[in-house]
Amino acid sequence: MEVKGIDGKLEKSDSTSADEISHLSIDIGVSSVPGSLIKIVYFSTNSKCSTNDEAPTLSKERQEVPNGDLNHHILSGRLYFVKFETSKIEDCIKFLSSKKLQQCGAQCHHSHAVDKIKIKATGGGAFKFADLFKEKLGQTLDKVEEMESLVAGANFLLKAVNHEVYTYIGGQKEYVQIDQNDLYPYLLVNIGSGVSMIKVDGDGKFQRVSGTSVGGGTFLGLGKLLTKCQSFDELLELSHQGNNRVIDMLVGDIYGGLDYSKIGLASTAIASSFGKAISENKELEDYKPEDIARSLLRMISNNIGQIAYLNALRFGLKRIFLGGFFIRDHAYTMDTISVAVDFWSKGEAKAMFLRHEGFLGALGAFMNYKDGSTDSMPPQLVEQQSAKRSSSCIVDRIHNSTHVHENENGATDCRLRVSSSFKIYDEVKRC
Repeated sequence: MEVKGIDGKLEKSDSTSADEISHLSIDIGVSSVPGSLIKIVYFSTNSKCSTNDEAPTLSKERQEVPNGDLNHHILSGRLYFVKFETSKIEDCIKFLSSKKLQQCGAQCHHSHAVDKIKIKATGGGAFKFADLFKEKLGQTLDKVEEMESLVAGANFLLKAVNHEVYTYIGGQKEYVQIDQNDLYPYLLVNIGSGVSMIKVDGDGKFQRVSGTSVGGGTFLGLGKLLTKCQSFDELLELSHQGNNRVIDMLVGDIYGGLDYSKIGLASTAIASSFGKAISENKELEDYKPEDIARSLLRMISNNIGQIAYLNALRFGLKRIFLGGFFIRDHAYTMDTISVAVDFWSKGEAKAMFLRHEGFLGALGAFMNYKDGSTDSMPPQLVEQQSAKRSSSCIVDRIHNSTHVHENENGATDCRLRVSSSFKIYDEVKRC
């Protein structure tokens, strides 16, 4: 299990800590094999998370919103990101059971009673494991449409979180400032077991325009067969040590070590992935597993980069954002996708990566919290005020010219604004 703050840095998680979790969402990968993941986003009002070292407080204020004038409650705390392998779902349930999901502590006695405890959930596993969550935790998974969640999560990050987007060129990350007035339309490339290409035109406005079955599942599936690696991370680590040129046929292998300059192909360009295995009198055992892993990663990443750019070209899109847990901040993967986009676009387009790439679905489900009444609104993350910062800013899909404040230890100190009619959790039932 890993726990991260909103800046993506790893944090220690103490399962016995008295976190008071008022909102939680989950994106469950459907497969039970290693590599498929459960992604969790939760808001904690643990007092040790407060920037002023005081217990979290609850305040009440009024805020003009597009659909009327509502009373709101303010909760101070942090937003956390956690992931488990789906095959270890029992560990995930134990983690959730160890946390306290409460109605903003004792100060919220005026809030409406919770008739049914629900967790916002998305992904195929939200259907597959719904009965398990009900049995073990006594909680209902309130299912949110998967593609809708992905887009909502991406829009939130692109609008609200500073230093979220970066390019990877020549081994260096370069953060990109997003102009919110010129964000749409864009192409969202979500790389999971397969790959979805989504054209996003605005909040709630999107269309899946393409995709490919060659994605993270292909990488792990072929990798397990060819190298005997049993997990995605193990396969990625193995690829670090490999040399794909031992197996891939390059342009130079065909043209005597020379470039094919007439059509713009360098001698180092791959002419055929795994192509050398055709002509060499070798068996699988004669190749190093790390070289196979490297070649496989290169093949799939190149394919994704090319298809992404061709879809951007098809719809005249200037921005290509990549999400999903396939990338995992892996330098060689990012470099390969970046080079592919740069090559096919002749330098006119760039692949842009997200630091919270794997949590788009869970974050989008988090933004879906609403009690269903006509005058309610989704929860809003509000920047934590400090002595040096006199103003707070709302960062959600309604008020979008904002930024989340990131503190020194890598977590996000923020506040959560909810309407007075908004229903949040009672205490979780333990296994």
